[in-house]
Amino acid sequence: MVLLAVTSHRGIMSVDVFTEIVIDRPRAEVASFASNPDNAPAWYFNIKSVEWESRPPLRVGSRVSFVAHFLGKRLTYTYEVVELIPHERLIMRTAHGPFPMETMYTWQAVDRGGTRMGLRNRGRPAGFSRVFAPFMASAIRWANRKDLARLKTLLEKGLSSNAT
Repeated sequence: MVLLAVTSHRGIMSVDVFTEIVIDRPRAEVASFASNPDNAPAWYFNIKSVEWESRPPLRVGSRVSFVAHFLGKRLTYTYEVVELIPHERLIMRTAHGPFPMETMYTWQAVDRGGTRMGLRNRGRPAGFSRVFAPFMASAIRWANRKDLARLKTLLEKGLSSNAT
């Protein structure tokens, strides 16, 4: 399932993209791997490197910087963890970056030991980038679908043990 919304309220453009996939691995395994920032370059196509600004492990208040390539540009942004319910939900918000963004991961157990993982990105592009909000939303949707498919392949083929 993929949901995409671009809205405007008082001239402020908002982007809200939700993508989900079923991964044939236990919820604890999927959540542990996906919520570990060190694994992000293994399954996020656009993320090139990760640097902890606070000490691991991940917890509310943790800050992690990412270097990514998105829409042909190099982006550096820092996320701060604002909510963490192990193996259930992780919410991070940009503390520093090109535009305010919130990323949420959710994990739900499904039949036969699998996991439904949701990935939601929402934010308000600022400055000149807000003009491109509809295009950005489509690009985020495309990237999220690709990233979740890559995560599914890694975990289902057992390749994640090499990444952690």
